[in-house]
Amino acid sequence: MSEVLAALVRARPEAMGHYFAFLKDSGTRLDPRTRNLISVITKVHAQTERGLRQYLTRALREGCTGEEVLDALLMAFPALGLAKIVWATEVILAMDLPEFAFLAGAPAPAAWHDLLAADEVPPGQTRRIECAGRAVFAHHGAGGWRVFDSRCPHQATDIPQLALDGDALTCPRHGWRFDVRSGACTAHGDRPLREWDCRLQEGRLQAYW
Repeated sequence: MSEVLAALVRARPEAMGHYFAFLKDSGTRLDPRTRNLISVITKVHAQTERGLRQYLTRALREGCTGEEVLDALLMAFPALGLAKIVWATEVILAMDLPEFAFLAGAPAPAAWHDLLAADEVPPGQTRRIECAGRAVFAHHGAGGWRVFDSRCPHQATDIPQLALDGDALTCPRHGWRFDVRSGACTAHGDRPLREWDCRLQEGRLQAYW
């Protein structure tokens, strides 16, 4: 919730409560994928980048594919117009989501990527690594390795190494905090970091995407 919206809730709790109750009830007869696709379209119509990023990631989380999101935007062409669809596509491309790799050409097939020598990171430590156009956080835990995408699941913000404080990783955009040992969101959000399969191969850590 934005600071301005929070201020309105404090100033007029009853009126705003009715508003939020209406919003919550109005989509209950729709499946989550359809509801979030409609929300994406409304954010594109209003050209609200923050809202588009938020509801786009929700739609993908509910199982929508990138192709379905694009189809939904094109189906809404009579209401949106070409300029807003182009604007939305620019935002989506800037988010660099794998679900939309097809917009930039044929996506590369999933493969194992070599990250680093396993002995470079002591147990209990985490390293941010850039590889094959993607950044990940590799955590060397007591029970083995775990590799997480560097992008926040809220609005796909790329989280930098400086955002890591011990085992706490905080997204600089809206303060979502994660535990890099498990990927779990521990504050200000409700979704974990995306985890990639990983393995040790001849003393080197590899991840699959």
